Amino acid sequence: MAKVTKRRGRYVLDFYDQHGKRQRQTMPEGATKEKAREKLREIEDQLSKGLYVHDKKIPTFTDVAKEWLEHKKAMIRETTWEVYEGHTKHHFPELKDHKISRITIAMIEKWTTDRQKAKMPIATIRKILVTMGQIFRYAARHRYISYNPFPDAERPKAKSQRVKIRILSPD
Repeated sequence: MAKVTKRRGRYVLDFYDQHGKRQRQTMPEGATKEKAREKLREIEDQLSKGLYVHDKKIPTFTDVAKEWLEHKKAMIRETTWEVYEGHTKHHFPELKDHKISRITIAMIEKWTTDRQKAKMPIATIRKILVTMGQIFRYAARHRYISYNPFPDAERPKAKSQRVKIRILSPD
């Protein structure tokens, strides 16, 4: 049975994870009892789905990307793997130190917008987004995240340029 208690002026969540191991999680200083109960409900929801992972064990985006690259190595051509490796090394500095479960749709869309403002070609952004999408799918498949934000993020669209069509005459 999960419960919220107060110790040394801070709220502590006390519950058992899906493996039957007792877990305690201390809320940050200044958190209210309502916030603690809300967090406990969120944890219970994850436990019911078998998706609970302790916050300290959730990997960063970089860790998941490295794991995904190692997984992909045996399945794809070496040149493709090198492209993916280049994407993960050079194009995700804003995401690299974030916990994979804390990355939001807004962060992904901001990443895309920043690249567009930097005048990166749309085709290049789309290729890098393929890599990012595969990393997020890998994370969801391996239960590092309960929700994959990537499919809901908007992709860049090329600005259509009006081209005057010249209609040929029969001559």
